[in-house]
Amino acid sequence: MRNTAQDIVRRKYMADLADYTKRDVILYCTAYSTPQANGVPADALSLITGDIQGFMTAMHNMKNDKLDIIIHSPGGSVEAVDQIMSYLRTRYSHIRAIVPQNAMSAASMMACACDEIVMGKHSAIGPIDPQITFPMHNGQIFTAPAYSLISEFQKARQEILANNQTAPIWIPKLTTWPAGILDICEKHIKLAKEKVSLWLKSYMFSGEPDAGKIANDIAEWLGNDVNHLTHGHPISIKEAEEHGLKVSQLEEDQDLQDKVLSVFHASIVTIEMTSCVKIIENHLGVGVFTQVQRK
Repeated sequence: MRNTAQDIVRRKYMADLADYTKRDVILYCTAYSTPQANGVPADALSLITGDIQGFMTAMHNMKNDKLDIIIHSPGGSVEAVDQIMSYLRTRYSHIRAIVPQNAMSAASMMACACDEIVMGKHSAIGPIDPQITFPMHNGQIFTAPAYSLISEFQKARQEILANNQTAPIWIPKLTTWPAGILDICEKHIKLAKEKVSLWLKSYMFSGEPDAGKIANDIAEWLGNDVNHLTHGHPISIKEAEEHGLKVSQLEEDQDLQDKVLSVFHASIVTIEMTSCVKIIENHLGVGVFTQVQRK
């Protein structure tokens, strides 16, 4: 990506933040909450396995043993988060997730794999209940919460057992689902909860006597759709704290708040003014940028 005016301003704010905290900084910011996301392929906005290349590039000349990750993302692949965080953990003794606005779904899982989360009063993380995408018989792509698919199947089963005359209503719909979809749903739910529980126990609550129970309780709360009703439910700093996550309020340090929000706002301006839809960049100005030509 060329050195535009937006790049110069954003990198100045990134360098200022690193100088203030004395920590390395990596920005992971996407266009998903902006009008620029319209018509952009989902992979270009989501956490994907290919993003490991961006994080590896962003490690160029990084010297400290503590890292801040500024995250603004709708989420994506659990496997991508696992690979990225496993890599970063080989380099850093302490990682802090900073959420200037939204870190949802798998991005929430990334935050849970850190030692601490920093959120503003306006910020939100999200539930980690998996979303399942599969092709329908008509060629269209369908995405639904794993819990909803399981719940609908159970409802169909109960209604058919109670009155088999309802079978003609349910069977045509259920036969459009791919073989093994319920098993896939159950495994994705299990994976999300197990990974978050493991990360919380290993990092955020490391060394605490009840680390395992605390981690399991938080993972169950984040991963159960009954608690949140929608996958996009915004979990505030107050709600996160009430359920045991180690969260610091961004507003407690006004200088930190100003510097973090300056980086975030400059990143959004970059997205609005250029073809860039995803930024993975360190405070030295090194990174990988996903660009999509807009009509």
